[in-house]
Amino acid sequence: MSSSQDSEKNMSTGAALEAGANNAQASQEAARLGRAYHRKANVRIIVDSCADFAPEVAEALGVEIVHFTYVMSGQEYADDLWQTMSAKEFYDRMRAGEVATTSAVTPGRYLEVFERAAEEGTPTVYLAFTRGLSSSVDAARQAADMVRESHPDFEIHVIDNVCPSAAAELLAIEAVRQAAGGLTAAELAAWAEEARYYVHGYFTLDSFDALARGGRIPPAAATVGGKLDIKPELSYDTNGALTLRGMCRGRKKALRAIIADFKANYLGAEGGDEKLPMAIVSADAEKDARWLADQVRREPGCEDVPVIYSSVGPVIGAHVGPGMVALLFWGKDRRESLSFTDRLARKVRGQ
Repeated sequence: MSSSQDSEKNMSTGAALEAGANNAQASQEAARLGRAYHRKANVRIIVDSCADFAPEVAEALGVEIVHFTYVMSGQEYADDLWQTMSAKEFYDRMRAGEVATTSAVTPGRYLEVFERAAEEGTPTVYLAFTRGLSSSVDAARQAADMVRESHPDFEIHVIDNVCPSAAAELLAIEAVRQAAGGLTAAELAAWAEEARYYVHGYFTLDSFDALARGGRIPPAAATVGGKLDIKPELSYDTNGALTLRGMCRGRKKALRAIIADFKANYLGAEGGDEKLPMAIVSADAEKDARWLADQVRREPGCEDVPVIYSSVGPVIGAHVGPGMVALLFWGKDRRESLSFTDRLARKVRGQ
């Protein structure tokens, strides 16, 4: 996905991003490198908070972030990367029985963001939270059409990232680097439409309760799953929608299933980009996040791969609940694993 001549710089950037979550000095280095990349780009990149960015990474990228919102106990909050409310407080409140709700972003909100970009005039690419989980991208496309009418010379592309949570963070990091390498907005949009299928994500939940509250599974299924200590392993399909990989008896087996999928799909040196960062994201489940990282580090060629740690944001966290943990990485083309019927369906849709 990236040129070999950039591998040394790519590694130093990723290392700074990883360490940035741990100390101020590395955080400053990550920001410095991020600004250096951003100054070179002739493309404005917009992302959103559902990419579950580590705050240091968001600062380093130098991109604009559309902050989604959520409601808890009747009060609306912005998903501001845990500035207003800490991840610990949010998930403790969920554990105590409070429910967080979310809603799609309106075209008007996107119009504000895109109008500012149009006034600046820099060609723009928005890497949008996937339609597989939200209709927000439809609102973004409506707003983009309105901006094109009022600013006919302005170039804007809205791309469904089809890879939620920190998988979108990995896509955004590489998009910034590709733009810094000289891709135009149109070229970057085309790159993202292809690259998004190479980002994998596998995760497990502590319970089915949040999914049941959100209507994604029947309450009875959640009750049975809890009594039997069933832990799911999940991923997302090529449309960005959640998919069930398997059901495991116990948390440890679910975590080992994640590592098995990592081994099966990570390209490493074979793909030529072994230094591209990975991401591990959790909903107040740091112990399991570190266990995943330790297991990844034991794999050949992965000893020094940059790993970005972050917390599952409140918008996604409202639907998965405390205890979610995920491993995200660049790997094989996810479209290659499609079944015959899935391939046929994609062909019918013109995808």
